[in-house]
Amino acid sequence: MSSKQSFELHAVKRADIGKGASRRLRHAGKLPAIIYGAGETPQSVTFEHKDVRKATENEAFFSHILTVHVDGKVQKAVIKDMQRHPYKPIIMHMDLLRINMNEAITMNIPLHFIGADAAPGVKDGGMVSHLVTSVEISCLPAKLPEYIALDISKLGLNDMVHLSDITLPEGVTLTELEGDDKNDLPVVHITVQKVKEETEASAEVEAVPVVGEEGNEEK
Repeated sequence: MSSKQSFELHAVKRADIGKGASRRLRHAGKLPAIIYGAGETPQSVTFEHKDVRKATENEAFFSHILTVHVDGKVQKAVIKDMQRHPYKPIIMHMDLLRINMNEAITMNIPLHFIGADAAPGVKDGGMVSHLVTSVEISCLPAKLPEYIALDISKLGLNDMVHLSDITLPEGVTLTELEGDDKNDLPVVHITVQKVKEETEASAEVEAVPVVGEEGNEEK
């Protein structure tokens, strides 16, 4: 559920801000971003777009503590938002949150479903329906998991797993299950695949010849 992978990014401070400046940076292959939090002043920075885009090819990049070098100063941060172009493979802007290793952070973490092939419900012809693919968790930065594995190998037909059924790493909690407004959402369900009755019915229907005008005249 956790990983020893590490991600390092290098950035430089930027003084020119605004849409025009960001547009010029993107045309030059740069990625405008902001890093904030941990009681420090928000800082506008610029990354090499190609470096960040390559990092995003790894799912773990979005759920790891990143080491960010800004003009020689090392900062620990996590990604809080990433704006992408609607149809081009371009990252438009990125928001990073500085972290304090002694303060809990809230992050969205992907779920990895394992054991589907062995599930009795699947063997009986059922279909796995993923109702939730990521969950919001709260934990200290050192406890941040790369993903949460959910074993569904024991599920039968019509069986369902809820958030409260997930086994969490030590020190990790689900925000949906905290406080007074608990929301124990369904996560995964094995459903019965419906038989296409229409196909079977159509096979039983015989073709009925259509009587044309010539047939009526012969009568």
